[in-house]
Amino acid sequence: MELFDGILSVKGVTFLIFSVMIIAATGYLLGRITIKGVSLGTAGVFLMALVYGGACDGVFYDRLSDQMNASFVKNSLSIIDTLGLVLFVSAVGFIAGPNFFSNFKKNFKSFVALAIIVILSGGLACAGCILVGRNFTGLENNEFTALMAGLLSGALTSTPGLSAAKEAAGHELEDAVAVGSGIAYIFGVIGVVLFVQLIPKMLKADMNKERELLKAASKGNKKNDDKTKLIEMDSFGLMPFALAAVIGIIIGSFKFKNFSLSTTGGCLLVCLIFGHFGHAGKISIMPKDSTLKVLRELGLMLFLIGSGVKGGAKFVEYFKPVYFVYGMIMTIVPMIIGFLFAKYVLKLNLLNNLGSITGGMTSTPALGTLITTAGTEDVASAYAATYPVALISVVLTEQLIIMLL
Repeated sequence: MELFDGILSVKGVTFLIFSVMIIAATGYLLGRITIKGVSLGTAGVFLMALVYGGACDGVFYDRLSDQMNASFVKNSLSIIDTLGLVLFVSAVGFIAGPNFFSNFKKNFKSFVALAIIVILSGGLACAGCILVGRNFTGLENNEFTALMAGLLSGALTSTPGLSAAKEAAGHELEDAVAVGSGIAYIFGVIGVVLFVQLIPKMLKADMNKERELLKAASKGNKKNDDKTKLIEMDSFGLMPFALAAVIGIIIGSFKFKNFSLSTTGGCLLVCLIFGHFGHAGKISIMPKDSTLKVLRELGLMLFLIGSGVKGGAKFVEYFKPVYFVYGMIMTIVPMIIGFLFAKYVLKLNLLNNLGSITGGMTSTPALGTLITTAGTEDVASAYAATYPVALISVVLTEQLIIMLL
């Protein structure tokens, strides 16, 4: 991808910054609206980005031709999207790191099983929609299958899944995959965000009790208590954060037989390791908690703005109600099956259950919402434990759908 496929000007960059800020300001206002205790939270930013993207894809871009072209806007927002994802996932890795490995060791089979069940349920829902829907569409079978595979990647908000589906579909059908992803991504984000808020209310959960159960489940995990005695590279811990992100990006760029951890997986893995050890010799490699909270929220905001604007453009151009319904099915079915499996088969407590669901659904925004809903960042450990397994599973599932259907 060309970084700047257009004219880079002061006006252009200023407008780009203006776009990010106006979406953030209005999005947080929208997210603050609460109905019966349920709100969009940071996902309100995503909704405003969708509206903004839909506007920018038409007349609005034409009016900006003297400042920057449409391609520049879209490519720049892709950079914002990726930057936000790196910041968010890296912060989550550091936050989860101190508890992750002991928690993962204790619940290894549960996390792996749940991640596979969630993705498998989504894949089967997608296959069912293909078998039923291909008889009622004017598209060729292979084009319809590619679009549906895209819907699955959007329903699971999975960028690696989208890349895998594009590669499996081939150059001629990759646009159909991208369109499907853009349509389903909307409910893929908002649906999981609402799910992690509604379930505790429907179950009338006592969050104080649930936090205690979560803490008990992680009992024995050792956190780094030597931080104050260590040499700090800077007062906020930005140096180790940046170093871990760089190493993660490099690791995520390696491919093995067309599979890679991706930027997300690489950063998550490295930051989990940094967060687990907390120091290298006498040097602290753990950022301050306040720094991680700010970077986590900033990253989530940028990620939602970048992906929302692009999704909004595709949504306006290619939206059909039936495709949106298919995407909803592919989001709702794996969530419900995963939740019931975790509750009644794996016997996970509510917060570990929901944390695992956000990881199994590879839903970055939902984790941010769950942390606020739960009132503890310990739920990030369950997300971090299921996410890598879900990432691998969704890549394989996308390829199988394209090949077999």
